[in-house]
Amino acid sequence: MLHIDLRSDTVTKPSPEMRKAMANAEVGDDVYGDDPTVNKLEEKAAEMFGKEDAVFVSSGTQGNLVSILSQATRGDEILIGDICHIFSSEGGGVSVLGGVVMYPLKTNSDGTIDEENILNAVKPDDYHKPKTKLFAFENTHGGLSGIPIDKKASDKMALAAKKAGLRVHVDGARIFNASVALNTSVKDLAEHVDSLTFCLSKGLSCPVGSVIVGEKDQITEARRVRKLLGSAMRQVGVIAACGIVALDSMVERLNEDHENAKKLAVGLAEISKVEINPDNIHTNLVRFKVPENTGFEVAEKLKEMGILINGSYTDLRMVAHYGIDNKHIDKTIESMSKVMNSI
Repeated sequence: MLHIDLRSDTVTKPSPEMRKAMANAEVGDDVYGDDPTVNKLEEKAAEMFGKEDAVFVSSGTQGNLVSILSQATRGDEILIGDICHIFSSEGGGVSVLGGVVMYPLKTNSDGTIDEENILNAVKPDDYHKPKTKLFAFENTHGGLSGIPIDKKASDKMALAAKKAGLRVHVDGARIFNASVALNTSVKDLAEHVDSLTFCLSKGLSCPVGSVIVGEKDQITEARRVRKLLGSAMRQVGVIAACGIVALDSMVERLNEDHENAKKLAVGLAEISKVEINPDNIHTNLVRFKVPENTGFEVAEKLKEMGILINGSYTDLRMVAHYGIDNKHIDKTIESMSKVMNSI
């Protein structure tokens, strides 16, 4: 039976070129700054994003946590979108581990947050209130079918926050998907932000890892926070080698994932009792609705047919990625049609 895993782009397997790079990676002790492969990856990432420095971390969640705790401290407050991943799906880490308060702001349907809402949320200099230190947003926005936020909108939010004296962090787990979809460089998308985290282990298909880019002083502090969290690694070049391959050869192919996601969305839209607007699918995430309280049943029936997806009672998600091709999309649409006819 054909096995199709659409749960996430985190299920991707490293390419043959990555496996070869891992086997041949030159390594050293990264805690001492002696791993040449890690150093090369960090230098490459910083240059791509137009930032002064970068640091390799173990995951996107850790990247966001380290980024925020290197720019805000216990008792400080950050402003953040109310449906972004940092706020809803990272265990409240910045509060639990860092004592940093998260103040949620209404997220618009395009993933942006209104300038007025950002400015009005900044607390006055009053010892009754926490100090507002940082504003964070997400690009692409995973909670909104991976919608990419263009440079104009990104700049507007970042500059509004800076106008209020705040630092700006971007959860750019899928920033390369945004870059490809918008035909805009990641350097341009990150121009006015102080820090950005991007994942190597999602669409770029590495087995593990994320990278934080930012200013030299902030990255120096990020290394301190990374160590505090017990996450400084040793001969990590065997993993970082995959990141170099990914940045060299896996970015442009993301467009294939976007095309497959769009094809999937169009097919799903033609199935009875499936609610989705294909016009809202811009990158590789496909979110859709099924009749109330049938989501788990739909997912279970698809699993029996060899197709894995994620979802809940009504909202379901499928993700296109490296390893998913046209025949997988066709099979998924065909199987979904059979399942919905049985519901």
